Amino acid sequence: MSAFAGVLGFPVAHSRSPVMMNAAFAELDLDWRYLRLPVPPERFEETARALPGSGYRGANVTIPHKLAAHDLADELSDAARAIGAVNTLSFGEDGRIAGDNTDAGGILDALGEPLPPTALVLGAGGAGRAAAWALAEAGVEVTVWNRTPERAASLAADLVVAASERPGPAELLVNATSVGLRPTDSLDGLPLVDARVVVDLVYGGVQTPFARWAEERGARLVDGLEVLVRQGARSLQLWTGKEPPVDSMRRAVVQPVF
Repeated sequence: MSAFAGVLGFPVAHSRSPVMMNAAFAELDLDWRYLRLPVPPERFEETARALPGSGYRGANVTIPHKLAAHDLADELSDAARAIGAVNTLSFGEDGRIAGDNTDAGGILDALGEPLPPTALVLGAGGAGRAAAWALAEAGVEVTVWNRTPERAASLAADLVVAASERPGPAELLVNATSVGLRPTDSLDGLPLVDARVVVDLVYGGVQTPFARWAEERGARLVDGLEVLVRQGARSLQLWTGKEPPVDSMRRAVVQPVF
């Protein structure tokens, strides 16, 4: 029987998830289709609850709905509960909605082993929370920085990590800010430590400022597309129980979005 999945966001036209996930479904010979689902915030809950009745088995959730998805879910994974945000919804046959956060595991999968012992996470929003929680759970000593120090302090208190307005050295630097979403963005004002590994959670059609900076310094770069692939792979496994075809997903995601 055919089934559907999709990505809920507003806007969502830029998302590369459909081409990536549809390539995975084809590789696995599954009669599934993955769609973009542009939904304004005021329509999110009613839309999400209606999806199972239209043949949907699951949905990814992106800006600005991750907190609303957390509140919508009938049950939460440990990651989603600790992070306070959901990026993956699974619709059960009994009508219950399960919420998970595969952003966290996706970051670790993209990094691989061994993990650097210390990390500085820039940004205290949903992406920053996911990165900080995942790394701390994996045993990394995490410090969080944000342009608004109070937000970094709040995140640090929630997740039992450190916060600093003037962070010291770290071997891993994670960009969980919005810097790089616009071509004119600058790295000015950000604490750019001399890290040997850089994770940039931002991706787009051109190289981001963080990616350029990392390459110029000779650091190992894990870009936003690789993290996207890895979190998508985890979502796919939740919905289908199948081993994700990561290589096919990676090849698909680098193609232009139409």
